[in-house]
Amino acid sequence: MHGSPFLRLGVRAAPRRRLFCLPFAGGGVAPYRLWFKSLPDDIEVHAAQLPGRESRLSEMPLSSIMAMVDIVVPAIEAVSDLPYAIFGHSMGSLIAYETTIALEHRGVRPPSRLFVSARRAPDEPDTWSPIHALPEPAFLDELQMRYGAIPEPVLAEPELLELLLPVVRADIRAVETYWPSSGTATRVRCPVNVYGGDADTHPLPAQLPDWQRAAVDPVRVRVFPGDHFYLNTQREALTADIAAQWQDAAAAAEP
Repeated sequence: MHGSPFLRLGVRAAPRRRLFCLPFAGGGVAPYRLWFKSLPDDIEVHAAQLPGRESRLSEMPLSSIMAMVDIVVPAIEAVSDLPYAIFGHSMGSLIAYETTIALEHRGVRPPSRLFVSARRAPDEPDTWSPIHALPEPAFLDELQMRYGAIPEPVLAEPELLELLLPVVRADIRAVETYWPSSGTATRVRCPVNVYGGDADTHPLPAQLPDWQRAAVDPVRVRVFPGDHFYLNTQREALTADIAAQWQDAAAAAEP
């Protein structure tokens, strides 16, 4: 039985806050490995390694957002002794949103802030047709056209592609079959920051403010230069904004 899906990235001598990072479809810990170098020394970074990827490659990938939430929520709850925030990119935004809703209703310390990235509002239907059940060539073509998600070196290596495709297909199925657990977007009580790339086409930057339907307080939207994967090229700017926006009074207070 696997324990917590989260891996701690970097070492903090005296952490006073934790940032939990959730992956995009087909992704894992790798995009977040250097974040601890860019964030303040009091923030401890934890990234989720879900079944079917990286060191958990031999495990069956999950194919629903709520199944992912079911393993993320208790893992965060178990280490909620410090103030914490949740960040999710693309698919990870849906996991982060549903996780935040669950934690806010469990009677434990709730998240201080929710950061969502490169994803339209959770109650906004997708205008693209589903692709998760397509045959492999058509699935790959659509995946690349929509997201450019698989690097060319991987596409050129059939063995690598064979390892990657099951988790990508399962993740895309999870995204395409998702609808908010409440039937409509339940509103998050903590502050919400929404990020995106100015050249992203799914979602368009103009769709990002629609996250207001899922938040009690006014959401803050910031758009960075780049496409759907802007976080790879804008790491320093993104983490600087996260640090600036997340000023948790309990974490900042002197002991």
